[in-house]
Amino acid sequence: MYVCICRAVTEKHIESAVQAGARRLRDLREQLGVTEECGRCAKCAKQCLDGAVEQACASTCGSVVDYAYTPLQIAA
Repeated sequence: MYVCICRAVTEKHIESAVQAGARRLRDLREQLGVTEECGRCAKCAKQCLDGAVEQACASTCGSVVDYAYTPLQIAA
């Protein structure tokens, strides 16, 4: 599916950019040019980016880890 018509960017382009290290919408703008013309693609590009990052993390890590959660240790 095309995400950015102005720059002819597809979901596959975004997935490739994530594999190359993109993690923020700014990264997609620098690598692919999304949101530079009319900006209508920003919301969809962000959703695709988030999905691709989540998928890349899940395939790399095997599961999603919540680093903000640390179990309470009780001293004996």
